Amino acid sequence: MHDSYLNFANSPMGAKLAGAFGLPKPLVLERYQPGQAVIEGAVLLGGNAHSTLLPTLAQIFKSMNAQTLAHRQLPQWLAVANTAGLMSGRWGVEDQPGEKVKALVFDATGLSDSSQSTALYDFFHDAARSVLPCGRVIVLGRPPETCTGPRQATIQRALEGLTRSLAKELKKAITVQLVYVAEGAQGQLESTLRFLLSARSAYVSGQVIRVGAAVDAGEVPADWSQHLAGKKVLVTGASRGIGASIAEVMAREGADVICLDVPQAQDSLNAIAQQVAGKAIALDIGAPDAPQVLADAALADGGWDVIVHNAGITRDKTIANMKPYFWEMVVNVNLSAQERINEVLIERGALKSGARIVCVSSISGIAGNVGQTNYALSKAGVVGMVHSTAPHFAPKGITINAVAPGFIETAMTAAIPFAVREAGRRMNSLSQGGLPQDVAEAIAWFASPASGGVTGNVVRVCGQSIMGA
Repeated sequence: MHDSYLNFANSPMGAKLAGAFGLPKPLVLERYQPGQAVIEGAVLLGGNAHSTLLPTLAQIFKSMNAQTLAHRQLPQWLAVANTAGLMSGRWGVEDQPGEKVKALVFDATGLSDSSQSTALYDFFHDAARSVLPCGRVIVLGRPPETCTGPRQATIQRALEGLTRSLAKELKKAITVQLVYVAEGAQGQLESTLRFLLSARSAYVSGQVIRVGAAVDAGEVPADWSQHLAGKKVLVTGASRGIGASIAEVMAREGADVICLDVPQAQDSLNAIAQQVAGKAIALDIGAPDAPQVLADAALADGGWDVIVHNAGITRDKTIANMKPYFWEMVVNVNLSAQERINEVLIERGALKSGARIVCVSSISGIAGNVGQTNYALSKAGVVGMVHSTAPHFAPKGITINAVAPGFIETAMTAAIPFAVREAGRRMNSLSQGGLPQDVAEAIAWFASPASGGVTGNVVRVCGQSIMGA
């Protein structure tokens, strides 16, 4: 949908008026286009003497063909970069800021005590004003729950407050993320860094992501722009909106897409399937026989590599006025059907080794919403399903993650009353709504064969909405 205020605020007169009246001044986000480099601009590295991920980062940045610079606190980066065959340099002269950069990456894995937090202050104090518009900031840490002592766990947990606050301070459409990397999981980091540093993550900010040991052997794509080449991907609810965008992005990344929606959407479903050179399945996923029908289809297809649970419905009423069938219908389609389908596909071996399950939750399932007790329960249940089943699926080499969209510009949000719609757009750190593409890009990252170390995560695609955590 067209955002008139976004265009107005980016016009010469609109920018002046917005500044004069203290109105939000959202920037037009840089979104990924095929053929685009991972990051266009320099990456400034920070850390302390005990940072542990520097050799891994050097290899990843070399793979990306990224230009890097070292903050004065990280003189060891130059030697590490040279060993990896990566050209690098120093940032700033005599404590004066250096050139503008596109990204900041701070390796906080070496922090073991809160007294060492000064390293964070020094780096971000020096560099905060030097990040270009639509830039990226990533802090890398260790999962607090696996730290060897309480002091280390304390400072690592404290990183969440830092990154979420930075995401609200930096403005200029700059996004900030915290990535907890488990000991020994550094080899699983590349797909996550490629996503977070690129324009693919334009509407993801203030998030905490965990990267662990791979649940499957994984594979490094020969061509990262076609990392889903040859993969068979089922997308439910694919006939329109976010689902259609997911199908398009999956096809763009090389996947063979199977598009599913209810029989009533047959015409639009066929059109999307034709557009992405895929197949169409008209099926109500809430029907009792749906899991077996899908398992039969998958096995006839040689097995599927990815299933994206995007299909969902709303039937909004306050709980006092809600009819029982509204409750049952929403919970069945949005949650119970996903549980049944996952169980049957896995039991019958219809998902290939190294399969990816990606679910679509919602910010409503995290923050709640008036008149959506049924919907919020179902979407919070999706979060619970991801967290609870990830350890059970891991021995089978299967990952499960979810995205939780915030305000996304779709036909559904276009029908929201004007005042509520504008509040949804502006009440986030980027001061605008997201696009269906933003949700699809995050799903493609989860779906990648290189994301074997990413499981049990729920990532909000909401521009760091003020609602919720």
